[in-house]
Amino acid sequence: MIILVPALAGALIVGGAIALVVGLTPAEVVERPPRKRHLKPLPRQTQWLLAAGVITGLIAVMVTGWAMALLLFPIAFVGLPALLSSGPAQTRIVRLEAMEEWTRSLSGVLTVGVGLEQALVATMRSTPAAIAPEVTRLVARLRARWSTEHALRAFADELNDSTGDLVAANLILGARRRGAGLASVLDGLAESVAADVRARRQVEADRAKPRATARWVTIISASVLVVLAVSGTYVEPYRSPFGQVILVGLLAAYVSLLVWMKRMAIGRELPRFLGTRVARTGDAT
Repeated sequence: MIILVPALAGALIVGGAIALVVGLTPAEVVERPPRKRHLKPLPRQTQWLLAAGVITGLIAVMVTGWAMALLLFPIAFVGLPALLSSGPAQTRIVRLEAMEEWTRSLSGVLTVGVGLEQALVATMRSTPAAIAPEVTRLVARLRARWSTEHALRAFADELNDSTGDLVAANLILGARRRGAGLASVLDGLAESVAADVRARRQVEADRAKPRATARWVTIISASVLVVLAVSGTYVEPYRSPFGQVILVGLLAAYVSLLVWMKRMAIGRELPRFLGTRVARTGDAT
């Protein structure tokens, strides 16, 4: 032990000298333009949940005397619905169904013998609501004399989906070649998207079972904790400051498990391969 003290002191002296040299060395100052950060307002539902959590936390502090309740309840009201929800998977499935329906409708219009641009305009009124804004802007660009390829690339950027890239890529090839086989290609593509939707629905149904189990376990656990905090002596050790720290640690571990489960249930999206950025890169090369 006596030998370690001089060694530790020498290491600290050397470290201090190195830190002094690094601190006194002038660093090159790189001027960067200030970035404008726009804070997005919270969604209305999140604001209501946060307000309800704050009110519930105040009531819990007055009833139980737990100061940590003022912090835990707002976090629980906002975070637990997000952790136990199905996430964006259902929305993605709905958008895929809309792409499949729109592609099939476009294929039917093309069989009549009209041009691609006229067919795109004709499908605007029958477009499913999930992708109606994107199709409306696509038609607006075509009417504004955009080239068909650039309008379709912007359309793919707005869809921001690998399946949307596949649909837009086939339409771009059809606009370049102006052949008669685009309708059959789109019909086959719609069948492929429909099969993808069926597979995703099956996967989502399998993922919903453990998610429902975790939801009920969380509800029952939270109810038991509330009842014990109000009427029982089981949670009496947690009323002390050290006990509240231990309680926060246990709850953090439980939330970490929920986050882990949430990340395991989220599938990886396929990478995109089409867009206006790709077009600019191709033009430059």
